[in-house]
Amino acid sequence: MPRQGSIELHPEARNRFDTLFDTHYLAVSRYCVRRLGSADGEDAAAEVFAIAWRRLDQVPADETTRAWLLAVAYRVVGNQYRSRRRRNRLSERLLTEVSVGSDPIENEARLVQETLDSLGKDDREILRMAAWDGLTRSEIAMVIGIKENAVDQRLFRARARFKQHFDRLNKNTPHMDPREASA
Repeated sequence: MPRQGSIELHPEARNRFDTLFDTHYLAVSRYCVRRLGSADGEDAAAEVFAIAWRRLDQVPADETTRAWLLAVAYRVVGNQYRSRRRRNRLSERLLTEVSVGSDPIENEARLVQETLDSLGKDDREILRMAAWDGLTRSEIAMVIGIKENAVDQRLFRARARFKQHFDRLNKNTPHMDPREASA
C-alpha cells in the first residue's frame, strides 16, 4: 500500500525503507509510547521514521538497525520531554497524590511508578531500556552513546537506587492483612 505524501525514490531505496518500517515500527512505537503515552508516542514514532526516510543512506543495514532507530527515538523523546515539561510536572504531582488502594497489584504498580518517578532521568531511561525494551548492553550503549562498561556501571547503580527507593516507599505504605481481604 503506497504511503500518502511519499516522494518518488529509487525502487531499491523505497523497498529498503518499507522493509525497515515493517520490521521495526512496532519496537520503535512501543519504545515511544511507553515514554510519552499513546498519542505523543505515535507522533514521536512517526518522527523517527521521517528522520530515517531523510537519512536512509545513514541507516545501518545490519543487526544494529534497531539500535540506530532507538537512538533516534531516544533523542526525539528527549525533545518531546523538554517541550512538554510543564505538563509532565502536573502529571507527576497528580500521580504522587493518588491514594493507596486495597488491590495489592495496583499498590505494587503504583510503588514501582513512584519509585521510577523518584529516580533521575538517566536512571529511569536505562532501567526502562533494559527491563521494558529488552535491549542488550551493547544496544543500550549504542542508543545512549556510551561504552558497554559504562552501561554496566549505570545499570548497577540505577538498580541499587531503584531498590533503595522502592524499599523505603514499600516500608512506608500501609499494607492490608491478607486475612482481612478474604473476610
